Amino acid sequence: MSNYRKWFAALPAAALILTACGGADEPAEEADASEEPTETEEAEEPEDDAEAEEPEGDAEEEEEAAPVRADADLVIWADDTRAPVITPFAEAFGEEQGITVAVQEVPFDTIRDNVSIQGPAGQGPDVFIGAHDWLGQLVSDGVVAPLDLAGASDAYLDVALQAFAFDGTNYGLPYSIENIGLVRNTELAPEAPATLDEMIEVGLASVEAGDADIPVGWQQNDPFHNYWVVTGAGGYVFGQQDDGSYVADDIGIDSEGGLRAAELFGEMYDQGFVNPDVTYDVMIDAFASGRTPFAVTGPWALAEFSDVDYVVEPFPSVDGNEPGPFVGVQGFMVSSFAENELAARTFVLDFMGAEDAQLELFEAGGRPPALTSAYEQVQDDPVVAGFGAAGEDGRPMPAISEMGSVWEAWTNAYTNINSGNDPDAAFQEAADQIRELIGT
Repeated sequence: MSNYRKWFAALPAAALILTACGGADEPAEEADASEEPTETEEAEEPEDDAEAEEPEGDAEEEEEAAPVRADADLVIWADDTRAPVITPFAEAFGEEQGITVAVQEVPFDTIRDNVSIQGPAGQGPDVFIGAHDWLGQLVSDGVVAPLDLAGASDAYLDVALQAFAFDGTNYGLPYSIENIGLVRNTELAPEAPATLDEMIEVGLASVEAGDADIPVGWQQNDPFHNYWVVTGAGGYVFGQQDDGSYVADDIGIDSEGGLRAAELFGEMYDQGFVNPDVTYDVMIDAFASGRTPFAVTGPWALAEFSDVDYVVEPFPSVDGNEPGPFVGVQGFMVSSFAENELAARTFVLDFMGAEDAQLELFEAGGRPPALTSAYEQVQDDPVVAGFGAAGEDGRPMPAISEMGSVWEAWTNAYTNINSGNDPDAAFQEAADQIRELIGT
């Protein structure tokens, strides 16, 4: 299951995306997304008294202790899903270069902070894996080095390259992508809807016929899962430069396309197609039981749908335009405090950018490769192909720090719309609040 499953299932949304795109990648069980999502996840009680009474002292201190750099010429930090894949490549590189190499297992959701703390102290890695939307913090902390992909840049999916472009500079070698798509129950909806209007028509007709409980499993009020409609309508959250870098002073929530998206959501709420009571759990239950024709979700949810005949496919067009959901990208980064910067760059570019490495990372984690040649080799898997097609026109999750000022205001805008307020005014108010928060 992906990180998205965990953070977007809970509210408020203001804090959601700050830890995006992380974790191990098994579709049903991923670290940084390995637990079942629940809106009270952080408040869960121990399952039994014995566990509750277990002394916390040493165990807690050991769990929270920052990793210390291994005694090796080249040190790589990776989580327990990727470390076993990376290790043989690292050993081969060490033999080739005549240096010692260590791959240290570090929990995915601790890597970013530990790189920022341990790097300047001389205890950090030379190379580490991470999510592209960590760059706001990593660049601000001065702990990630630019990485010139040179001629290799054409070998990667465009959205993956855009993701690691921050303020006009590339900071990583991408190895996986992930996004949501349309999951369709082929019994309730035998044909893929070509347009959003057709999707609405099929969903509402299924409920009217008594075949479905809800027209669509689409959790609300969630800017992340709603973004494909925004882009399809011509809107955007922040403007982008040619290389994909986001421009914080160009807010597109109240652009012409953004306001058109607001109107569309107003219409969908009025029609009863989308409903603020549909949470992640409601979506899962409805689709898994065959009681909704569609689910708007990602690969992390598919393990729950084993009793349903479904296909994964791109979202239908919106106003004649192809929509683009948010895309999360993971990659290899080089520390600004690398003790052996040349070796670090060479290992990342020559070894982890190789096709066999990207394919093995895919096999271990389940996320489509970012290297185009590797991606094309796994497209015979219909799920990979479906999500890949859904993300072809996707937008990288913004890594700029200003994104943290977006989620609460935008979530409130959707809440205002489904409460009967004017859609245009709701999006305009959200955009104004965001501008005030970020000082533009």
